[in-house]
This record gives sequence, structure tokens and C-alpha cells, in this order.
Amino acid sequence: MLTVGTLPPSFALPDQDGAVVTNDSLRGRWVVLYFYPRDDTPGCTVEACEFTAALPDFRGLGCEVFGCSADPAQAHLKFIAKHRLGIRLLTDADKSVMKAFGAYGKKLMYGKPVEGVIRSTVLLSPDGTVAHHWATVKAAGHAEQVRQKLAALQGGVAMPEGGAAKAAAKPKAAAKPKPAAKPKVSAKPAKPAAKSSAKAKSKASTKARR
Repeated sequence: MLTVGTLPPSFALPDQDGAVVTNDSLRGRWVVLYFYPRDDTPGCTVEACEFTAALPDFRGLGCEVFGCSADPAQAHLKFIAKHRLGIRLLTDADKSVMKAFGAYGKKLMYGKPVEGVIRSTVLLSPDGTVAHHWATVKAAGHAEQVRQKLAALQGGVAMPEGGAAKAAAKPKAAAKPKPAAKPKVSAKPAKPAAKSSAKAKSKASTKARR
């Protein structure tokens, strides 16, 4: 586990285009450096695509995102092209940097102990020190977790999932006016019992004749 506030292990790694990235070259900006097992595998694809989707938010916070694995540049280029990734991918061919960052070693896979790359992430502050370290992570949802931590460290309020584009809540639709109540129809006046009185008179006259 890397200690917050200390300098991380030094590194000099090539990206997919052969440009070498070092600790010193990253000074002056926030940096996300995440380690993953292998290009174009299910979990690594999810993680890379989520970081790519969130890049506008990270850049808005003055942060650059790098992924790192032992894959060669050719594999990185295919991975980037296939999924239209916007992040830079570094190659740690001998895994020495991953070991120094605690991203390579013993881990459990399907309940069995194995040795390999440990999915983990370090957030570096502009002065080059460790701002936060996730020693083990799950691929899905991790990019948003990192973004929220970055926003919090910068003194801002972590935005909801989806970033700035979805931050503004949709205005609530105005309530539809209720239709005016229909006036109550007054009861029809009772008809005079004309027929009833006529029948009564008829019966009376009939009795009289008898």
C-alpha cells in the first residue's frame, strides 16, 4: 500500500506511440495511473472504456489518465483502435514498475492463490506525491469512483455518475392544471302527480255510479 503524501516509486515507461512517460514529466498536473492485467479482456475493456467516457470530466479537473500493463505497444494500439479509447497506455514489459507499486504479486483468482497483475490505481497530485491509492479495485464503476475522489480532493463536490454533462438536473415538468370541476346539475323538479290524481277521480266516480 502506497502512503499518501509520499513520492511514489520512480518510473519511465513508453506509451503506445513510443513516447516515454516519467514521474518528472507528469509534475504540475493530477495523474491517474491504473494497472490492469491484459489488453482486450472483459474486465480491462470495461475499465478502459469507462475511463475514456469520463475523460472530459477528468480533463476538466486538470487530470490525465494512464493505463499500464505488460502488453507491448502493438497490443495497446489494437486495443485502442478496437474500442476507440482516448487514454494513453503504458508498457511495463518486465513488470518492475507494477511490482514497485504493489500491482503485481500474489492474489486470489477463482478462489485459488496465483501470482499476477493486481488491478489497482494510484492518484498522483501535481507535486508528484501520492494523493490516494486503491490497492485492489473492481473494473466496473472504478472510473467514477476515482473521479469523485479527485473532485473531493480538489475541494469540489463530487458530481453524480455520468459527469458534468448529466450534472444539471432536468427541470421538472410543470404540473398539468386540473380540469375545472363540472357544475353539479340540479335535480329535475318533480313532475306534478297529474296522472295519479286523475286516476283517483276516475275511481271515485266509478264507485259513485255503483
